Amino acid sequence: MTAPAPVPPEPAQAGFDARLTRRIFGYLKPYVGLVVGAVLLSLLFSGIQPVFGLIQRYAIDNALTPFLDDPAINRVPLLGILTTAALTYMGLKLVEFAVQYGSILAIGYLGQNVLRDIRADVFTKLQRLHLAFFDQNPVGRLITRVTSDVDAINQFLTGGLVSLIQSAFLIVAYAVIMLTVDWRLSLVSFGVLPFMYLASNFFRTRLRDAFRATRLQQAVVNSKLNENITGMTTVQLFGRERRTALDFDHTNRALLTANENSVKWFSLFMPTMAVLGQLGVALVLYFAATRILGQDAAGVALATGVTVGTLYAFIGWTTNLFQPIQDLADVFNNLQAAMASSERIFEVLDTEEQIQDKPGARTLEHFEGRVSFEGVWFAYDQTVTAQTPDSDDRWILRGIDLDIQPGESVALVGATGAGKTSVTALVSRFYDVQRGAVRVDGHNVRDLAQYDLRRHVGVVLQDVFLFAGTIESNLTLNNPEISHERVVEACRYVGVHSYIVSLPEGYQTEVRERGATLSTGQKQLLAFARALIQNPDILLVLDEATANVDTETEIRIQQALLKVMEGRTSIIIAHRLSTIEHCDRIVVMRRGRIVEQGSHRELLDKGGYYARLHRLQYAHSDAAD
Repeated sequence: MTAPAPVPPEPAQAGFDARLTRRIFGYLKPYVGLVVGAVLLSLLFSGIQPVFGLIQRYAIDNALTPFLDDPAINRVPLLGILTTAALTYMGLKLVEFAVQYGSILAIGYLGQNVLRDIRADVFTKLQRLHLAFFDQNPVGRLITRVTSDVDAINQFLTGGLVSLIQSAFLIVAYAVIMLTVDWRLSLVSFGVLPFMYLASNFFRTRLRDAFRATRLQQAVVNSKLNENITGMTTVQLFGRERRTALDFDHTNRALLTANENSVKWFSLFMPTMAVLGQLGVALVLYFAATRILGQDAAGVALATGVTVGTLYAFIGWTTNLFQPIQDLADVFNNLQAAMASSERIFEVLDTEEQIQDKPGARTLEHFEGRVSFEGVWFAYDQTVTAQTPDSDDRWILRGIDLDIQPGESVALVGATGAGKTSVTALVSRFYDVQRGAVRVDGHNVRDLAQYDLRRHVGVVLQDVFLFAGTIESNLTLNNPEISHERVVEACRYVGVHSYIVSLPEGYQTEVRERGATLSTGQKQLLAFARALIQNPDILLVLDEATANVDTETEIRIQQALLKVMEGRTSIIIAHRLSTIEHCDRIVVMRRGRIVEQGSHRELLDKGGYYARLHRLQYAHSDAAD
């Protein structure tokens, strides 16, 4: 297999806020009831807020101001007014508490359900994508999509969205009541809004770019962490700890720089909005005071009509008007992070699925097991097409013609890079060929349903992957239809049953991540048993299954293999030529082409490329002895 293509850069799109927001909000459709409830509660909450200013204005103008104007006035009515105002105020506060609680709860549930749906969609999409996509995208970057990027949307939906809805309604509610009470003071207060808009627009693109860069660098850090933790054995074996730490520090500092840039712009944004808000309060205070006094600073007489209660209420309303605007700055912070993350998430969701089932793809209950390669040309590089010249070095397979009969055992041999593993990958349709066709029982694999094709193919790989869980769950892959007896039978076949039952918890023994507590041979035997348990009807593909096991384990695998191969089409790849001498046919590959084929004895007698490989391998073994 060729080296993976270089990692493509992150998208640098801008101005997609409306489109991305619509796509995020598209996830709200299944939860219309929660959306309507949250909106109605937010409307009610917003409608309550300005009323507190009216109560304060009423109490000041009808109780406190008359007393200050005439201390000898009868205080009993005034105390009644104050009592009524206080009780009304506290009653509304209790209503406010209940409404706000319901609003936050509804939006919180809404946000969590949407996040579950987004995370499920991304994970499902990743499972449908072709293997070439994973060749080009580091694991750390993909993990960031499902974790950090989704979490950024979570912060916006569960926190920012509450503030966004309530702040928008509050601004409208305060504006309406202020205009109703005194339109002149309202216009004075609204005078700073254009400056707030300009400030928000100035910072918008800068914050958006800063958050996009931060998310990109976070993905790079995650990728570095995954790579180095996975390869820790190699790092320590070659004493590369210091060099690796310096390399990670360089990547970490890039993330620090990106975060510092985000902090810089946001730290400027918040104080700017706060200062503009207080400027509005100062303007209201000045113009209201001059009207109360009846003249401006130059002594020019002004129309009165502004009471102390109105001034007090307007100061509160103006502060409260700009507070949601300032809250929107924090929402804006979450929104920009969510937009940057949503770009990355929808980039994955919009990735074309290159390996797809055709409409009406065929399903077969039984495979006879004939596998045919007809003029197959294949390259992992997705830019290679059928029109690419034959001389291009990117071709991995070059004009492969191979016909494997039902029940026949065929071994593929050749030097590293000859294209052996690519043949097995094409049988399972992990990739599509650029030219020619791969057929199973005469059907082009492109015409077969992927699930149906792969359930007939048992695969044992050299690099065995074991999931966290029990030994039995790794063997059955959590398929409830597979009985314990079937598991035991397969394990007896491969000679691993006695080892499993010797463990304290037998088949329920927990396997650590990637099977760290098992030897290479034990993992290989478990992988072999796992393939048998799936009971591929006809086709069994073995990819270098015995490459990393000792002689004793190899003998056990060979004994089990002979039983399993009986009556089944088998394609075997092995570096040890001794393991494939019993095969019906050996196909010798070199530089993407088939150069020889025949039985073990026929190829040795021919004295060609296979015979040379055989001599070199046994000469190496004799030298080692």
